[in-house]
Amino acid sequence: QVHLVESGGGLVQAGGSLRLSCAASGRTFSSLVVGWFRQPPGKEREFVAAVSRSGGYRDYSDSVKGRFTISRDNAENTVFLQMNGLKPEDTAVYYCAGRMGTYLDHNSNSYDSWGQGSQVTVSS
Repeated sequence: QVHLVESGGGLVQAGGSLRLSCAASGRTFSSLVVGWFRQPPGKEREFVAAVSRSGGYRDYSDSVKGRFTISRDNAENTVFLQMNGLKPEDTAVYYCAGRMGTYLDHNSNSYDSWGQGSQVTVSS
């Protein structure tokens, strides 16, 4: 299992940008599909984006498509989530997660390594 640590969250005004990082320890990082999920206040965790093992394939939820970009640097064992055009409804705790295999799954139950979460708050 790989250990994941998120960073880069914070408070930003609507329309602003943030970049989240997910740093991984362990030699299996490049074998993992990595996803970002978020949990808004009082709501269930939801899929945001996922990236393939090589970084060549990416998938996004409809709510963030065109505003967020997921990328990875396997040499640095890090996955990024660039968030532009932030909206108040993007306010949530953001988690990165890893899973073996190749499928960019939107279902959080298929991910078995999770970070502790990073708070993102977007003010109106």
